[in-house]
Amino acid sequence: MFLKYVLILLISCSLFASEVFILHAASPTLEPAKLETLDLTDFRGRNWTLKDFENDSILIVAFFGTECPLAQFYATRLNRIAQQYSKKSVQVIAVISNRQDSLEKIGAFASRRNLTYPVAKDPANRFADQIGAERTPEVFVYDSSRNLRYRGRIDDQRGVAHDLLEPRRRDLQLAIDELIEGREVSVPRTEASGCIISRTKQVDSKSEITYGTHIAKILRKNCVGCHREDELAPFKLTNGEEASCWSDMIVEVIREERMPPWHADDKHAKFSNERRLTAEEKQLILKWAEAGAPLGPEPDLPPLPAKPVGWQLPKEPDLVLPVTFTPISVPAEAGPRGVRYQWYMQSPGFTEDKWVTAAELRPGNIDVVHHILAFAVEPGKERVTLARADVEYLFGYVPGARVEPLPPGHAKKIPAGHNIYFQVHYTPNGTPQKVQSHMGLVFADPKDVTHQVRTSSARERRFRIPGGRRLGKREGPSDYSVEATSETLPSNATLLAFSPHMHLRGKSFNYELRTPDGESRMLLNVPNYDFNWQTTYILDNPLEVPAGSRLHCTAVYDNSLSNLSNPDPMMDVTFGDQTWDEMMIGFFHYSVPVNRTEEPSTE
Repeated sequence: MFLKYVLILLISCSLFASEVFILHAASPTLEPAKLETLDLTDFRGRNWTLKDFENDSILIVAFFGTECPLAQFYATRLNRIAQQYSKKSVQVIAVISNRQDSLEKIGAFASRRNLTYPVAKDPANRFADQIGAERTPEVFVYDSSRNLRYRGRIDDQRGVAHDLLEPRRRDLQLAIDELIEGREVSVPRTEASGCIISRTKQVDSKSEITYGTHIAKILRKNCVGCHREDELAPFKLTNGEEASCWSDMIVEVIREERMPPWHADDKHAKFSNERRLTAEEKQLILKWAEAGAPLGPEPDLPPLPAKPVGWQLPKEPDLVLPVTFTPISVPAEAGPRGVRYQWYMQSPGFTEDKWVTAAELRPGNIDVVHHILAFAVEPGKERVTLARADVEYLFGYVPGARVEPLPPGHAKKIPAGHNIYFQVHYTPNGTPQKVQSHMGLVFADPKDVTHQVRTSSARERRFRIPGGRRLGKREGPSDYSVEATSETLPSNATLLAFSPHMHLRGKSFNYELRTPDGESRMLLNVPNYDFNWQTTYILDNPLEVPAGSRLHCTAVYDNSLSNLSNPDPMMDVTFGDQTWDEMMIGFFHYSVPVNRTEEPSTE
């Protein structure tokens, strides 16, 4: 899911403005430049030249792309900035240079966000080449003489590696204010974070490596599960033209190990859903992009597996429950404290136990729904059950979630008469949204169920990660460990999968199996935990565990300035639901035979 994403929650760190400014001291330098010409046509067919802006003291040129999540977010933010400064002789023009962005796509991009500034197409990326634009979003600010005075990001709230609830530094607005006041721009150059502009490329017609001969197979195996029609990723990679347009970006995310999203090391157990490119596959993609991403012959691939429209499920769901009866309004901005978790209840009216062999929580809008958890709750026991939300849950959706099949004969049980409670975390994306999410369930015939799947956890609530204020420093520690041990597993338990959970200061997480004879075995190590990719790691070979075994988990947190997603390095952090709090939960999933479902001990 390339960038949703990319995308999701954090909080203002206004107490740390001076320290954050220091982080920008190493910004690249601004090369002197003058905007000599501008001749672009917007999606409505109107032509724009420099003469159209001759009465404006400040001209902002912003580069966007219709499919880039960061560009989508900042196009709306720039709309508000343009309106804020409209009476101060400040004008904005947006430019879209990606070769895959048609006038139709550009029109939809602008109309959907009610953009008030012109949005123009840059054919063959000539204007982007003229001024040296590289990314979307990226802004260029010119004074009344059309000399370049600022270049870079709009602010530092969102990037490919972080996502704050509020900006720490509003770079574009500060530059505008300084120019209006007749001062030099204090930080004239910042790095723009986002998607690489898809330029028209010279193709090496002699290249033996083409999309059809080599690359299609790699993308089908590793990427197309998400990058296809009606899936979570923001763009498709199902044909050569689409893949070619994104070739430079594909190379970058592979080099930086952002894609495919997989954060566990390969030194311990093996996982059936592992997403990792081989060295040979990486090299093939690199050489293909360097050759101009040639298409080559039509790839010899079977059709994509059919799937229900709108679902990852293996078949149409037997039951669809709405998370809410009516769409929920999500505000454009979260404010410094974010949107608190919301709870909703549905009564499915089951008169008999239901065995669920596949389930999917489908967010109504992946841009503003961070996670959904579902719980089966017996009426009258809501307080007790929901107080253990960090211990067990029924089904869940988190960023990067994939519906993975359970082993044959395995299912989760929803007891007769139980209600379904949903916990939802909304994350505003810059524009007001209406959202209605759903849960789809695929039922198993009870006589076919041999094993019940359960979820439990090793968790610790009593911890306090020190912040800089308590330590008398500018930041907290970068390696603060918290450990927890699970309850004893049933004697007939078989481990199936692991779902580590922390928040924004989460750095690494591991699981050890500890048996009664004193042996300890590492099963999973996640050295680079990512809050925006909360993967469930499914064992390639389910593991039967000795009676009396427990899982021991170690979580490491980074409360320092080097953690770009840190809401406030000065603050002590304790356990809590909200993103600016922390959690230490090592969820794990196991099965027991249905004919002798021993309960885990409550030690």
